[in-house]
Amino acid sequence: MRGCRENRELSWLKFNDRVLMQAKDKKVPLGEQLNFVSIFQSNMDEFFMVRIGTLYDQMLFYPSSKDNKTQMTGEEQLKACLTRVGFLNRKKDRIYTRIMDDLKEYGWGIVKYHQLKNKEDRKYFENYFDSEILPLISPQVVSKRQPFPFLNNKELYIIVQLESKKGKRKMGIVSCGNAIDERMLAVPSMQGQFILVEDIILHFVSKVFSKYTIKNKGFIRVTRSADIDEDDHSLEGHDDYREMMETLIKQRRKLCPIRLEISEGLEDLEIMMLMNFLNLKKNQVFLSQAPLDLGFIGTLRDHLRMLHPQLFYKKLEPRNSPMVENAVPMIKQISKKDILLAYPFESMSPFLRLLDEASRDPHVASIKMTLYRVAKNSKIVKSLIRAADNGKEVVVLVELRARFDEENNIDWSKRLEAAGCRVIYGLDGYKVHSKLCLITYKNSQGVQYVSQIGTGNYNENTAKLYTDLSLMTHHHELGEEINDVFNHLSLGETMSHTEHLMVAPHCMLSKICEYIDEQIALAKEGKEAYVGFKCNSVTSKTMINKLIEASQAGVKIDMIVRGICCIIPHVEGYTDNIRVISIVGRYLEHSRIYIFGTGEDKKVYISSADLMTRNLESRVEVATPIFDKKIQNIICSMFNTMLNDNVKACELLGDGSYKHIKNKQTAMNSQEYFFKKGIDVKES
Repeated sequence: MRGCRENRELSWLKFNDRVLMQAKDKKVPLGEQLNFVSIFQSNMDEFFMVRIGTLYDQMLFYPSSKDNKTQMTGEEQLKACLTRVGFLNRKKDRIYTRIMDDLKEYGWGIVKYHQLKNKEDRKYFENYFDSEILPLISPQVVSKRQPFPFLNNKELYIIVQLESKKGKRKMGIVSCGNAIDERMLAVPSMQGQFILVEDIILHFVSKVFSKYTIKNKGFIRVTRSADIDEDDHSLEGHDDYREMMETLIKQRRKLCPIRLEISEGLEDLEIMMLMNFLNLKKNQVFLSQAPLDLGFIGTLRDHLRMLHPQLFYKKLEPRNSPMVENAVPMIKQISKKDILLAYPFESMSPFLRLLDEASRDPHVASIKMTLYRVAKNSKIVKSLIRAADNGKEVVVLVELRARFDEENNIDWSKRLEAAGCRVIYGLDGYKVHSKLCLITYKNSQGVQYVSQIGTGNYNENTAKLYTDLSLMTHHHELGEEINDVFNHLSLGETMSHTEHLMVAPHCMLSKICEYIDEQIALAKEGKEAYVGFKCNSVTSKTMINKLIEASQAGVKIDMIVRGICCIIPHVEGYTDNIRVISIVGRYLEHSRIYIFGTGEDKKVYISSADLMTRNLESRVEVATPIFDKKIQNIICSMFNTMLNDNVKACELLGDGSYKHIKNKQTAMNSQEYFFKKGIDVKES
């Protein structure tokens, strides 16, 4: 931390620590604690693949380059991150071990082969190994003729120290990937007990290397960088952009190793050899007592849920929005009033209805939509295909560069094209991250628009897991501007001017700063001045500097930032008037809200953009104003409810640490509140 600014990588690790704290929290149901451990590991995998990979590239190619907020070099950031990761991994191991011990009270657990007491169980798994696993194994002994093999990203391998009859030591390698069809196997005589397939392979690995003596053995797992920038690759040699993306995905699988995880059982000699083969340093090697791959947790949770539902969150059904009438067509309803949906507290069904009705409505001329992350069996895409089948113009911008969703998006783009939709792929140098849907229809009054602007992806699955806001409006000028956005995207251009919408990369950051400046002017006049932000991350140096300026002028600033936050509040003389909280709970906080001012003159926006450099300067993002006063008040009421969360919220302190909010007020879990009470609709 440097003064009132924090490094983004270290701030992200603090976020993942808050995820891990949910696994530690005894008030969280035991099965959900287990899930948070899995989420922690998945997050950490992606952190290494993306962020640590980037830092290594920076250290190698731009060693003098520094973080623009803390002035840390790439090497300094890397050292600090890897030290912190080691601490968090040890914490994860302790929490995982405690959770598995707690599961024993319910007769459930993961056992090792050597813990099997029943001879019939032992024989059963030996037969299973011989018949189901051994035929699939392709072992290798490292030698001059058989060099160290390529290790796939995040795949489990067994490393074996072998001794020949002549006393020579060699390294053997077995991939567990091909042999693992069903990761968890039930122990026949022990109800509720399971054994991991890799543990069976480890136990019987001597059968694989029958000509050698096994001296020691253990698991390893390699993480490879995924830091490949599609914007640095030209279309030369490719017929189309989609083909280029397919090539880049294949290239990404073969990038350099950046982390080695090892289990107990390997000696220093093997570890040193592995470091040499993989070109890794000591601080890139992490010993884990928990299984290296926690992917089996989902299966274990499914088994647990069937017999012990009390170990999980009680099912919460999304409410039907009080703004929506079931018997009235959606376009007719929206033509009379704006409608706001709040996921997952309210159902996504009204929006799905809107698309379905539009796909069949003879008055609808066209549907235009941006797609970033889409469900595997998307009802939304099916409606778009149906609309094309019914002769409507369907224009879909599919962002093929949505990280780790590229293959899914490539598949959907092919299906949309095959159905007759016009598919476009965004802009060179700018990912399209905006959440826009525009339905154009004709009636006796001429061309009309129904617009939907959201904070989250068009994904029916994540709408049940992420908190997001979705506005459906008949506002004609907004519709015209959204149509203009789509026209610019179709031409490969960015928007340089807007009247109502904020559109990044050129018309958002400047507008936000302009609205903050208005509050600064009010504060300097001694009037009430306020700024509120809810987003996932804050990294933009320009935004941070403007917030510091506002705080120094006396503007009260509330920020709800789930993840990375590179501004430190409560630093005397700089950020005295800034409060930052983070909510990490059952649902992933994902909505973005911007509030400027108070009372009747306040401006309220919902947005697809976080306050990050990449969102504000390198992506096409859209924030929409909320004109309807009732909906303004609903959003502000939700914002204030979240600010009062004292169950799942942590506050960011002036020393850069996060502390759980504890007070004597009535317990407020904002997510549960919205499910039980609904989103507030009272006027303020």
